[in-house]
Amino acid sequence: MKAAILNAFGAPLEIQTLPDPVLGTGEVIVDMAAAGVAGYTAGVLSGARSYVLELPIAPGPGGIGRVRATGPDATKLKPGDWVYVDATIRSRDDAINPDSILLGWTARTPAAMRLHRFYHHGSFAEQLLVPTDNVTPIGAIGTKDAGRWTAISRLLVPYGGLLAGDLKAGETILVNGATGGFGGAGVAVALAMGAATVIAAGRNANALSELVRRHGPRVKPAQMTGVEADDRARILETAGAPIDFVLDFLPREARPSQVQSAIMSARPGGRVVLMGGVRGDLALNYNWIMHNNVVLRGQWMYDRTAVPRLIQMVRAGLIDLDKYDLTEFALAQANEAVAHAAANAGPHRLTALRPDR
Repeated sequence: MKAAILNAFGAPLEIQTLPDPVLGTGEVIVDMAAAGVAGYTAGVLSGARSYVLELPIAPGPGGIGRVRATGPDATKLKPGDWVYVDATIRSRDDAINPDSILLGWTARTPAAMRLHRFYHHGSFAEQLLVPTDNVTPIGAIGTKDAGRWTAISRLLVPYGGLLAGDLKAGETILVNGATGGFGGAGVAVALAMGAATVIAAGRNANALSELVRRHGPRVKPAQMTGVEADDRARILETAGAPIDFVLDFLPREARPSQVQSAIMSARPGGRVVLMGGVRGDLALNYNWIMHNNVVLRGQWMYDRTAVPRLIQMVRAGLIDLDKYDLTEFALAQANEAVAHAAANAGPHRLTALRPDR
């Protein structure tokens, strides 16, 4: 099979021929049609993000494809089925505290390196070997639509946070960092789950306006300045009602004080879920959190059952994949795809690599 290979951090991807994957028990081989290219992919491939990767590797965390072959534990999947491939692979020998990797992306712990070495190559390749657990049918689609369905990878992350925080229909939610890819997806999923109002907080005024244009008046933009007291006041003024839920997706570059502004806007009894990449310690107000009964938790990724549930939301029309502006590249254009994703990151822009071309 052909694959885009990273041989050294900072080097361009090279199209090389690898042995076809060999099917084992408990596994599925997928012919990859489309793989999403995140805006920060260049930082992973350069080594700037310090992701744990053993080289050489075909990167790429998941995507859309068709089943080529299944093992004996698959009772419903069959060759030719269109599927979503989930990149979050978990060890099976510890249900309480599993080790995990993002396929073709990073190993989270030293113990997870065994998974990384076995399920090594990611979705920037013509074929992919994954555990059966990581393949979910999406129903019949046209081949031309495979790239648009890579939005599932982006939508699933905030969906995991919204489920973890138990978002209820009719609630008011603040999405902090709404102008980023995952934050913008969080706005779309919160609306699909029945949020009455979504406060979209971010610094980019144009991106905030675009969120309102695409999603309607239930989205209320709050432009942030980076001054904690001012930002909290703007959030509360924009909401005009108690904030039930705070979902934080601020990036690595953000300061902890910007997270603090969002946390302190939650109503008494409110919930806060942290899913961003902020580096640094939060100066939490113990007395305020305790007296206001605020629930604060972190959430990494999502439960496995979230995948089919989100696919059902798309199929039901609650989430419209046509709201994304899609640009696609053939496998041989992998480096162009990475550069394009970096230059065109945003809540409504998708870059997809097409290994089937």
